[in-house]
Amino acid sequence: MFIQYPEKVITELSMKVLITGCKGQIGQELVLLAQEYGCEAVGLDRETFDITNQSNVEKIIHHYQPSAVINAAAYTAVDKAESDVDAAYAVNTTGVAYLAQTCADVDIPLVHISTDYVFDGTKVGGYHENDIPNPVGIYGKSKLAGEEAVRKICEKYYILRTSWVFSGYGNNFVKTMLRLGAEKEALSIVADQYGKPTSAREIARAIFVMLNSSKEAWGTYHFAQPEAVSWHQFAESIFAKAREQGAKIDVSTLHAITTAEYPTAAKRPLNSNLDCTKLEKTFNFKIKSWLDSLSKNLLDY
Repeated sequence: MFIQYPEKVITELSMKVLITGCKGQIGQELVLLAQEYGCEAVGLDRETFDITNQSNVEKIIHHYQPSAVINAAAYTAVDKAESDVDAAYAVNTTGVAYLAQTCADVDIPLVHISTDYVFDGTKVGGYHENDIPNPVGIYGKSKLAGEEAVRKICEKYYILRTSWVFSGYGNNFVKTMLRLGAEKEALSIVADQYGKPTSAREIARAIFVMLNSSKEAWGTYHFAQPEAVSWHQFAESIFAKAREQGAKIDVSTLHAITTAEYPTAAKRPLNSNLDCTKLEKTFNFKIKSWLDSLSKNLLDY
């Protein structure tokens, strides 16, 4: 039987974590949640911690001596990656390998955040951790190569694949919809790509649950919040929740369009549905709906 997934699943976490990419969506939530749990967190951004520099990685980790490293740093410009190949691989693969090697050398766990883009999106149904990856773009390929480096180098690791991340920080679909919804009367939204919107806050919470577990069930896991929807359906929910909370939303028409009608430099997977059964069963909790998270997050946007 699953336990519920309450706001505070850990009363106290006695450890020191080093968080890379601390200014990103997930990184900021990790730092905030660590503070709530009484966990000592060292949050570093790309200006203070260049993970693509091996000597810098070794120096930083040896200096802070964390109990674990959480890698939230990533090159996430999906379309730009198609022409900026070296930069994408430097951060998503080479830098990850440096982190993995140093964590292995000092015998501490590495939590590495990955993506649904390691799959091509052609499967019917949810993707399991043992499904064969087949990324179709540079971003996905570089992230998969980073995963492979972690598995090859580390014994103590959690790879956490997630999807459609939203939060009150940075750039994401929810913030874009809220802005456009207040500016325009009609919008065209892709309706043939499906995935699971996932709150950065819940991703951070899941990571600390895993690190706090005594099981040490190292491996690759999927984490995304139920249920799977299209971008069009996600937009409808965003506007509905925003109106409930009194936000200014002028858009009255949402046109459903196909991926072909909205061409991008990088191909997107049509199905990004991640099956999270393994993580739920291993760590004995039920992942809550993204609608619950959306209602709370909108108050912070």
